[in-house]
Amino acid sequence: MSKIARIDTILLDIPFDDYYDGPRTKPRGWTQRDTLLVRVETDDGIVGWGESFAYACGTATRAAVRDMYTPRLIGRESGDIAALSREMQRQLHIQGRYGITIFAWSGIEMALWDIAGKREGVSLARLLGGRKRESVPAYASLVRYGEVLPVAHVTETAMRQGFTDVKLHEIALDTIAAARGTGGSRLRLTTDVNCNWSLAVAEELLPRMKALDLYWVEEPIFPPEDVETLAALEKKFGVALATGENACTAFQFRGIIPAVTFVQPSVTKVGGILEFIKVAEATKAAGKVLMPHCPYSGPGWWASLQLAAFLPELGMLEHLFIQPRSWIGLESPVPQNGMVAIPDAPGLGFEPDPNALQHFTVAD
Repeated sequence: MSKIARIDTILLDIPFDDYYDGPRTKPRGWTQRDTLLVRVETDDGIVGWGESFAYACGTATRAAVRDMYTPRLIGRESGDIAALSREMQRQLHIQGRYGITIFAWSGIEMALWDIAGKREGVSLARLLGGRKRESVPAYASLVRYGEVLPVAHVTETAMRQGFTDVKLHEIALDTIAAARGTGGSRLRLTTDVNCNWSLAVAEELLPRMKALDLYWVEEPIFPPEDVETLAALEKKFGVALATGENACTAFQFRGIIPAVTFVQPSVTKVGGILEFIKVAEATKAAGKVLMPHCPYSGPGWWASLQLAAFLPELGMLEHLFIQPRSWIGLESPVPQNGMVAIPDAPGLGFEPDPNALQHFTVAD
């Protein structure tokens, strides 16, 4: 069995457009996507790629990979990923079992699975137990615009591209209603509140979300893991709720899964492939719906696709509906009429685009 010889990180900041060039009364908020690639190389020359969550925390996550994990992993056997995951979580629990510590491990663990698949010459889904499907539905996940005209325009744009599911990141009634007015009954609509509502506002607006026939409302209140309140809101107002994108490890999901209809692990945050699968199994056992958080275009996206091939109960994948200056991976799979073909190359199937690395890498 090969040993881990080298671990490197590459932080990318890639600007993007948001499909709207019309008038705005508010300046654009989010304008670039941060991605932290994790490159793991074995002593016999196999290279695996992973992705650690990096939005507004890329330098911190990079430091965790370099300072906390790399000294512990160089020279270790690369193949027993489950044992390494248990060991790393135990050794680093004093630094925290959630957040940056687990974000960093997620990318390393993902890269180790990429290595394992490449070593066997099979895709991750086949390595895990077999491909259950060749493609997976995706929904268009819009950035927050905060204004009626952009929301209506970009919702229409997404539908013209073949999406029948759209997720907003809107928190006001008028902008959410604008998307419903544009899409009508043909559109299955959700919104991610990103914890911006108080409990009083949630109780005021959830009946309106019910009237607008939202498929789910995501993270309506803070903190997002206030599972007792989430369960009570879902029961009281009859609106399906979603949460989990900010949770780490299957242990933290124990309270989340019973509380909401839609469970949202993120492979770049939860602890990697194995923790994601544990969450998926617990979600299925509880009769809830697995709906991953995956607005990525690096290895996190490719890993999510492989998990979708392996887990037939997975509902849809999240496609961030933007126009990036560059894709990170070569031949990046993107939705066509709301469906994404799942690659079957060894490992994750991801290889970085040298042009993206050349033009958008952030200096260490």
